[in-house]
Amino acid sequence: MRIIAGTARGRRFDAPKGMDTRPTLDRVKEAVFGSIQFDLPGSRVLDLFSGSGNLGFEAASRGAAKVICNDYNRDCAEQIRANAKLLALDSVVQVSCKDFRACLNDLARAGERFEFVFLDAPYKDGTAQQAAEQIFSLELLAQNGRIILEHADKLPPNLTTPQARLTQTRRYGSCAVSVYERANDEANG
Repeated sequence: MRIIAGTARGRRFDAPKGMDTRPTLDRVKEAVFGSIQFDLPGSRVLDLFSGSGNLGFEAASRGAAKVICNDYNRDCAEQIRANAKLLALDSVVQVSCKDFRACLNDLARAGERFEFVFLDAPYKDGTAQQAAEQIFSLELLAQNGRIILEHADKLPPNLTTPQARLTQTRRYGSCAVSVYERANDEANG
């Protein structure tokens, strides 16, 4: 895997060996980051199902002020730590190794708020949708914050929380990316 742009542009890093991580494809990553590139500098980012750290590293390389990469798997978390150091992004990237629910509850208790939350969980089990709903209920999004949720094209999320507003869905072959914002931001804007 490689970093597309920013301070670590072109640098390569490893995914955890033997793991069932499914890194975001470069063309999807390029499209997502192309659409948010001007809002990333100085932002706070959460990559909740980090796997290899791919999305978090790209955000850090492009100027995010703080990136939290969380993965429940200890081997993934250790690989993310090693890669952050290798890419010289370890001053920006923090690594957490918790169940997503515990991670979100801890972040809420700490008063954290994020401009961007990346959710790239296993497609079929509904975990990303559960996480998105918890993020909205815990008010973890900053004003104008966005959840960027990757999912199977044929399995779109169906968030039931009234705080969530779908702003766009883009398809890339068999996968898709849906972007959610707080519904009340428009009224407060």
